[in-house]
Amino acid sequence: MTATYPIPSEPHVVPAGEHPIWQEALAAVNRDLAATLPERHPLCLIAWPPEGYEGEQVYVALAGGDAHGHSLQPAGSVEAALPVVAEAAQDTIMGCRWQVWPVCTLHGLGMHVAQEAGRPVWLCAGGGPREPAHARAAIGELATVHRPRRPNRKRRKDGKDRRGRQGD
Repeated sequence: MTATYPIPSEPHVVPAGEHPIWQEALAAVNRDLAATLPERHPLCLIAWPPEGYEGEQVYVALAGGDAHGHSLQPAGSVEAALPVVAEAAQDTIMGCRWQVWPVCTLHGLGMHVAQEAGRPVWLCAGGGPREPAHARAAIGELATVHRPRRPNRKRRKDGKDRRGRQGD
């Protein structure tokens, strides 16, 4: 005999273990969020009750429950879920907070999900013809390459840093 649970009639945070593939993928995305936006709370999964013929819809949401974008589609593995969850996280952050995320610390440009060598990565479009697109890090590994902006870094008298880039 299997246990049956009542279907919630209101949106709710997905309990641990209910959608382990999505939760593991979201844990990787939350590592990137913590590395790049440490002031933000981790994202969560929010489930909306079934409507009509559709089953429960699950979204990546801010800690307060706000979500933006499409619901997550079933995935057979964490590797398959990771790019989908990462894009859903971007949609939610951009749609609810009007904030580009994640941003390449080398070029100041928003990054996108891409595949490189069979792994989902954060891809930066690059800084121009001499600085082509590049994979900044695998999803879940931005902490290994992210360096926060140092506002007190010394600048030359002409306002440029030591690489010749114009400062703020």
